[in-house]
Formats: sequence, structure tokens, C-alpha cells
Amino acid sequence: MSSEPDRTIPDPAWRDANRAMWDERVPIHAASAFYDQDGFRAGGGDVNAFEAAEVGDVTGKRLVHLQCHMGQDTLSWARRGAAEVVGLDFSAPAVEVARGLAADLGLADRASFVAADVYDAREALGGRTFDVVYTGLGALVWLPDMERWAEVAASLVAPGGFLYLAEFHPISNVLDWDTGTRFERDYLTREALVLDEPGSYVDFAAKTESNLSYEWVHSVGTVVSALAASGLRIEFLHEFDWTLFQNFGSLEQAGGRFRQPEGTAKAPLMYSVKASRV
Repeated sequence: MSSEPDRTIPDPAWRDANRAMWDERVPIHAASAFYDQDGFRAGGGDVNAFEAAEVGDVTGKRLVHLQCHMGQDTLSWARRGAAEVVGLDFSAPAVEVARGLAADLGLADRASFVAADVYDAREALGGRTFDVVYTGLGALVWLPDMERWAEVAASLVAPGGFLYLAEFHPISNVLDWDTGTRFERDYLTREALVLDEPGSYVDFAAKTESNLSYEWVHSVGTVVSALAASGLRIEFLHEFDWTLFQNFGSLEQAGGRFRQPEGTAKAPLMYSVKASRV
């Protein structure tokens, strides 16, 4: 299968549309119960437990978080003992919120944030490398080219360090809403999914104007192959039969996890990858 990105959407058209969409939603997200920034300032919130377990102890390590949005996961790694964390996001308003949170938490001496496109991360970070390169849930769908992403991300990994990726499984992006068992879209497509929808995942009724966005489905094979081609060694690929959100109407929640009911054909809903530099 070709990993060539969709070239029918010119750059910077897709980038400008996606940035405008995210910029407008930053104040909506910052004020939302979903992100609960007051609770975060009071000590609540953290990275997901499975991510913390798979990444392991970050005490004393340097960590960069790519596509960090408003920086709460970035700052959670600092709370977990990282000596330095750097968050990078292409939304300047999101970076400003993240910087404010770092100051409020007294972490500005160990946490910094950079406004830059992820494809420009190597230059934006001055050629620095890190012990941990972290990318969290919901990031890769906004990028058209996985080989380019992997090359940039790998260049940030210091000798002896690793990249850790946790993502929603691309299978979950192509299945039907009602049952989550039927394909409604091509899993192997390289074409962009073009959306023009108001609101946000934190408030579907929010009134918004910048609603055009572009997303891409990247098969797990495309992502893992791109990382391997970048010179990193794949340590593991884990697939999970549960997710953190109501991706399909049929999913049932138990203990904060959403799964298909017993007796239903199950598809992987999330995955994680660790890839190291020797």
C-alpha cells in the first residue's frame, strides 16, 4: 500500500483551515468542563493511566510533546517528574493558554511552549533532542504525510531515547456509528476527509465560524512503517479493544472505558507504539 499523502489538497490550504478551526476553539476548550482547567490548577487531571504505565518513569528526563494543544498533558509529565518538558502546537492561542497554565502551576522554569507547525519542529526547537518524544490521542488525523511526520519526530529523539505514540485506532474512523461493525469508509484511502461543521467535541452546540477542516486516516501499517524507515526501532505495538469516548452508539461504558457489548464483533479502538533510538 502506498503511503503517499493526498496531494489534491494544496498546502497551505489544509493547514490554514485547520489552524483557523483550532484557534477559534481554544477559548471554548479552555472554559469547558471537559478540560476543567480550574481542577487542573488545583491538582487534578493527568495523562491516561495506560500511557503513564507504558512510558514509564520520566523523572529527570527531557520530554517534548508534539501537537500539545493547551498543554495539560505536557504539564502532567512535568508533574510526574520530568526535568524539562516542551510543548509544541501550531495554534498560537493554545500555546498562550499553555504558558499561562505553566505559570499558574509554578512550572514555568521546567515547562516551555513553542508555537510552530509539527512539520517544522526540528527547526523550531533549534535542533534539540529529547529523551522522550510524546504524541497523544487525536493528533495524527490532522496531518497528511506520515513519512514526513516520522522523519521529523525521529530527529527529535536523543540517543538512548524513544518516541511514544498513543492514538485512536484508524479502524474506528471508518466504521459506522450505530454498531461500529460495518465499514462506511475506505480504511486504505489517502484522500482527505473534508468537514465543514460547527461546534466542538467539548460542546457540539457551540457557535463557531471557522468550521472547515481536513483530516486523514493513516493505517497502523503506514504509521509503524514510517517510524521504522526513520531509523527508530519498534519496541512494541499494542492494540486495545476499548477507548475513552463514545465512538459508536453501541459502546458500553464501564470503569471509564468504552467497549463493544459482549457477543459483538470487536475492532481495535486505540493503539500505542514505542520506538527507540539505540
